[in-house]
Amino acid sequence: MFQVRIHGRGGQGVVSAAEMLSHAAFEEGKYSHAVPSFGSERMGAPVVAYVRIDEKDIELREPVLDPDLLIVQDPTLFSAIDVFAGLKTDGYVLINTTKTLEQLGIEETANKLPAGHIVTVAATELALKHLRRPTPNTVLLGAFTAMNGTVNIDSVCTAILKKFPGKIGEMNVEAARAAHAAAA
Repeated sequence: MFQVRIHGRGGQGVVSAAEMLSHAAFEEGKYSHAVPSFGSERMGAPVVAYVRIDEKDIELREPVLDPDLLIVQDPTLFSAIDVFAGLKTDGYVLINTTKTLEQLGIEETANKLPAGHIVTVAATELALKHLRRPTPNTVLLGAFTAMNGTVNIDSVCTAILKKFPGKIGEMNVEAARAAHAAAA
């Protein structure tokens, strides 16, 4: 089973990203489910959502405590919560940032992971360019598809178009494809 934990802030589309990733896996004939984690979140408050993907039925419904991959939509969370908690020793991390790992203060943790397992993408900038809004969720899903073979870019694009039909969806697909190319 491949487990993903998505960290962000209220208003960045964390829950929507989890839903779209789950749908993309389903498009490929895999079992998947997205689990949002809600409390008294408000715009800007830390938010987390979970996705599980497998070749067989998934019975777990609890939070992902030992993710294979972390998606960090807002790097300011590194100083607010323990984003890396439970990350597998061979896990992957995808971060929305233009900063270096040293500038983020996470180089020590990054050095413990295998080479190439941390990818940074300027997702907010790509979102502003393609969507004219600073929502990094679909952009990061495109980058995710370049990191490993869990889900492919075409399935993510199908899921995006299902969630956002019409011009908005097409713009999001364009942004996701640009992030896929940037992360490859």
